[in-house]
Amino acid sequence: MKTNLILVAAMASSVGAFSVPGEQSARRQFLQTASAAAASAILIPTVASAEIAVPEQTKDYVFPSDWGLTYNYENDAARVRNHMVTATGLAKGADRMEDFGKNLKKEMIDFVSYYRRFPQVAGKPSFSTLYTSINVLAGHYTSYGYKYPLPEKRRKRLYQEYAEIDKSLKRNR
Repeated sequence: MKTNLILVAAMASSVGAFSVPGEQSARRQFLQTASAAAASAILIPTVASAEIAVPEQTKDYVFPSDWGLTYNYENDAARVRNHMVTATGLAKGADRMEDFGKNLKKEMIDFVSYYRRFPQVAGKPSFSTLYTSINVLAGHYTSYGYKYPLPEKRRKRLYQEYAEIDKSLKRNR
């Protein structure tokens, strides 16, 4: 990004080199227009085409009582995913956020430890995407602890992965 800004600034500053004092040439007009177009293309962020359903952050949530595995892959994957969606949306200061994170991390570790041993499960797209999401969330907990919410960029990426997991699980039913 920094390189792009320097490039645009250099283009804009070199516009005057091609003009005769007191007259605005076609070359100068072209370079001004081109540098303005380049600057707007670089500086205005592009919007992703995929729409992601992002749950609202809330301090009011129901602390789940269904922690642990049932040893049925589809049920366990859906349960872990749902718990991860809740954890991803928790705002700072949410009630029992630390307990939720600790329970979730244990559940995620149990899930991966159990299901990665089975080639028929480990080869599923839902498992590989869920495994990636688990690594991201567990890494956040390891680095920042359970009391700090996820940064917006990481949260957005996780919601995209959760949507993919949900689609994969629905296709297999």
